[in-house]
Amino acid sequence: MLAVLDTLALLAPVEADPSDELTQAVAFIEAPYDPETVVRAGYGAGIVGVAFGVGLSVFLPVPPPVAVLVTLALALGSVHAVHELPGLLAAFKRTRALGDAPNLIGRAVLRMEIRPATETAVAFAAETGQGPLSESLQSSIDRAMGTPRTGLIEFAEHWADDFPALRRSAHLLSTAENAPDGERTRTLDRSLEAILHGTREQMADFTDAIRGPTTGLYAFGVMIPMAMIALVPAAAMAGVPVSIWVFVVLYDIALPAVLIGAGVWLLVRRPVAFPPPRVDRDHPDVPDRLWLPLVVGLVTGAIGYAVPSLGAFGVGYLSPVAALGTGVGGFLLSYFDPITDVREHVRDVEEHLTDALYLVGRQVSEGEAVEAAIRQAGDRVPAETGEVFAQAAGIQKRLHLTVREAFFGEYGALRGVPSARAHGTASLLSIAADEGQPAGRAVVSMADHLEELQDVESEAKRQLSTVTGTLDTTAAYFGPLIAGTVLALADVINSTDSVGEFGAEPLSTEPLGLVVGVYVLVMSAVLTTLSVGLRHGLDRPLVGYRVGQSLLTAMPLYVGSVVLVGQLM
Repeated sequence: MLAVLDTLALLAPVEADPSDELTQAVAFIEAPYDPETVVRAGYGAGIVGVAFGVGLSVFLPVPPPVAVLVTLALALGSVHAVHELPGLLAAFKRTRALGDAPNLIGRAVLRMEIRPATETAVAFAAETGQGPLSESLQSSIDRAMGTPRTGLIEFAEHWADDFPALRRSAHLLSTAENAPDGERTRTLDRSLEAILHGTREQMADFTDAIRGPTTGLYAFGVMIPMAMIALVPAAAMAGVPVSIWVFVVLYDIALPAVLIGAGVWLLVRRPVAFPPPRVDRDHPDVPDRLWLPLVVGLVTGAIGYAVPSLGAFGVGYLSPVAALGTGVGGFLLSYFDPITDVREHVRDVEEHLTDALYLVGRQVSEGEAVEAAIRQAGDRVPAETGEVFAQAAGIQKRLHLTVREAFFGEYGALRGVPSARAHGTASLLSIAADEGQPAGRAVVSMADHLEELQDVESEAKRQLSTVTGTLDTTAAYFGPLIAGTVLALADVINSTDSVGEFGAEPLSTEPLGLVVGVYVLVMSAVLTTLSVGLRHGLDRPLVGYRVGQSLLTAMPLYVGSVVLVGQLM
């Protein structure tokens, strides 16, 4: 991306004056480029848009009004898109970061239950977390060093505009240290409840707010455009000539721009996101090889090209778009599948964490050592969670390591498990091993709090699933089926003798099928991305995997519905 921006910026060597918002966005996303480069790159992208529009009118038989419209749209749209990109990336990163707020406050609360020292609890929450929120808290802690402050209140005020509940929760947490013994636990519980309640309220309000816009996007971005295809024969019968370039501009430029713009508008308004665990390509279970996904993409693309051309189907004109959809879909699915497998393992490890913590906490409260309690959890807790605890207990016994080293050391049980939740749990267990029996109650409380956090995330995703379910089914199933059916019906009507009696030549179905096929591809990718972004946040591997699945379903359904309806009619 840096190379692209630098190249575009060279096309417009003008003096740049970036806005304060752009400067802040570039700093927040820690971009390897400066705001001035973004401004110049935007102007350079506008020049490229103009050149593309002029080339379109020179090398293709595009009507002059269409060429002018496309050139202006490309130029202005390119400038605006590049200038707004850092702000959008910052908004998405902020949304992902705020999804960790309940976990961060939860870790601080649990550390306070073991030892009521706010400074220690806040430092623990920052050290055991990952992502911008933990980094921001650590920065506030560093600035507060040498002062009576802990940095917690400054941190909460910084994020309060985006997440108001964080301010109230932080103030309650900071007062718990000096509360009487009988009130401290109650204050800590109220602190955690404040952040959980705020998350529930914000997600509920967001879900209610997007129902109308999402329904409008479905109607005006999918249903009405598909129905308009059926008007092609009617226009010819009415003597009105229709150019294929009108459909190119409408279906392959204007409508995709509307879908993308509406999707971005919805996504930037999401208050918090709960993305899956981050898995990088350097993970030991993720092979760093590109040749296999490329081979899979080429094979699926070749099949997608060959099948429509078979004599039994007779829709060879759809082969290019079918090959593109299935090829890209196969590549994405193969490329991101290893990451999906690792995440499945992480979910399996997290599934019974609450049971393991409750068991360990009860044993420690009764005077059992944490090390022995972990060993019992390994024997009694089922599935992958139990295996991790059993592995940690075995490593500790054989190598005589501490609890922390058994989980996080060179041979640690969580070394290849990129789960912030599991890592935070193991960190607290290592502290409980030093504190002994008094920490037992805190470990039991951790199990309860962890279950509450899981319930909040599950509830938010369930609420959103009522909205995103329609997007998923439209992208992969209903949209392609409707498009193929309407295209086949238009072809049947075009072939009748009544069309063209009034002097207008009917529009050929073959170029129209390609134009609509490209729109089906774009619609499938954009709606799937929007669905994933609304439910989980914009996570690149998850978006890529789901888009691959959607494309591999959408293209066969589009081609198949054209064939089936054509034969039935």
